[in-house]
Amino acid sequence: MKPLEEAVGTKHEADTRRVGEVAITPLRKRRLSGELYERDPKLETLIAELAVLPRDELIARAAITKRSNPGYVPSECLMYFIRASRRDNNEVRFERLYRILIERVLRSLPRAESSDGKNESLTRGVVRDKVFGRFVELLSADRATYVEKLDYFEVRFDGALASLRRDAQEKAWRDENRSQPLEYDEESGELSPEVEAAAGTHDPFAASDFDDPIYRLRLNAAIEALPPEQSRIIHMMRQGFPIDSKEPDVMTIAKALGRSEKTVRTYRDKAFAALRAAMGDGEER
Repeated sequence: MKPLEEAVGTKHEADTRRVGEVAITPLRKRRLSGELYERDPKLETLIAELAVLPRDELIARAAITKRSNPGYVPSECLMYFIRASRRDNNEVRFERLYRILIERVLRSLPRAESSDGKNESLTRGVVRDKVFGRFVELLSADRATYVEKLDYFEVRFDGALASLRRDAQEKAWRDENRSQPLEYDEESGELSPEVEAAAGTHDPFAASDFDDPIYRLRLNAAIEALPPEQSRIIHMMRQGFPIDSKEPDVMTIAKALGRSEKTVRTYRDKAFAALRAAMGDGEER
């Protein structure tokens, strides 16, 4: 099995520095003083050590959740490998690293429901949704072109995530104090007959022409055009997250978004209906 480092690269591959036998791409974002952001030297040493591991071994290390475990891989390092993979043609190879990082983010965010499950905070749910959505949005954009805002996550991941939380909390507070609705209408969790008929059993990812690059480009554009919550549900489904699960330790879309299973399925079906309309008859939209 080839070492992971063979997959690492950016369009500025000459702009690298070597740590041991491994070339590591520096960050590009600059501080107000003009200095480039830099990773902790200990992190770069660890990145160099991890880069030569077989992929399965790296993934096993990344799956360790206890920070006290000697094998724990800091989230800053996971960010490096996920971002460095954007020029690798086989993105499936890195799906598990992406999923591990997403699960870390979800575990760190406030849950809408109280610990006893009896009460639910609308504001906490909104904050969780906004932070998660913004993080996924940045990561998705970085797959296409370098997003400097993500450099801070490679320097101090927890601090960068806390900054997203503060922004989301301030926005939620402003919305709440303007008496604007903070959540979508759940419509009692039921689909209208029109939406239900439009959605049908359509699955855009099971289409016969899904292997067509042009189809996939159009589908990705249609997904990005969906309302935010529908788009997040589709993104999580593509990453293999279940809508719901009877296993309490399994991260699900319903848990991540603080929604009921019925509501998630409603949004999914609305999204599928919109995607079918956007992709229908092969017309560009």
